Amino acid sequence: MAKKREEEAPKGSPAWMATFSDLMNLLLCFFVLLFSMSSIDEAKYEELVVSLSNSFSIFSGGGSAIGEGTLISNGVSQLNELDDYYNDMGKASEEEETNEGDPLEEYKKQLEQEQKEQTEQLYDELSEIIGEKQIVDKVSLGMDDHYQYVKISLSGAILFESGQADFLADARPVLSKVGDILKLYDDSQIKIEGHTDNVPINSGKYADNMELSAARAISVWKYFVNQKGLDPKTMEASGKSQYSPVAKNDTASGRAKNRRVEIKIYTDSE
Repeated sequence: MAKKREEEAPKGSPAWMATFSDLMNLLLCFFVLLFSMSSIDEAKYEELVVSLSNSFSIFSGGGSAIGEGTLISNGVSQLNELDDYYNDMGKASEEEETNEGDPLEEYKKQLEQEQKEQTEQLYDELSEIIGEKQIVDKVSLGMDDHYQYVKISLSGAILFESGQADFLADARPVLSKVGDILKLYDDSQIKIEGHTDNVPINSGKYADNMELSAARAISVWKYFVNQKGLDPKTMEASGKSQYSPVAKNDTASGRAKNRRVEIKIYTDSE
């Protein structure tokens, strides 16, 4: 018998060579990537690495550095989408800069908070003193929405007869105690405001409610200055007539609330 012919070898490159070629291609891409990264600004890249490490845990397995075209990192294999990450980083940085508070605005908010705390503290102090003076049922205490002052409000019915600006006899003990309280805050700006309802005045002494409200405020101002020794330089008196009501004027009780004298103690620099 004739000797059996040996099987012919398969045509083409060996199988291991294809795998080796793929490996070489990957290594080539890897080193091209390293070379392209060598021109990145070092400071910006370090900022990027820190951000990515915190946000995505990239490079958490080892350190990274760039110097003279050399990149060392155990997380190099995660750089396939580096361009996208870098762009996102730039956008995030711009947003942070945009959202950063204006120093002047921050300072203004700090001052407003300090003023709010001062006004609330003043309110608490006055509330306690009014209780000690036993005039809780004679006056009311309030605070404005912007925390600029605390006001002590006295009913016009306690202080004056209708259409008059002279004190009633029963009003002086209350005014005296209020004056003692104000003496504790004599270095603060104090404003005394007279208020009326919207009913036209019938008195021949005052032409209208504006004159009456101003006269009542001035009477209180004079009493505090002349009788209680408050500093006139820090005190003002003005009439508001019916233009700053605290209740509706369509009922008797509402009109009674509007006839009042308000004493405002300011905590700001006015």
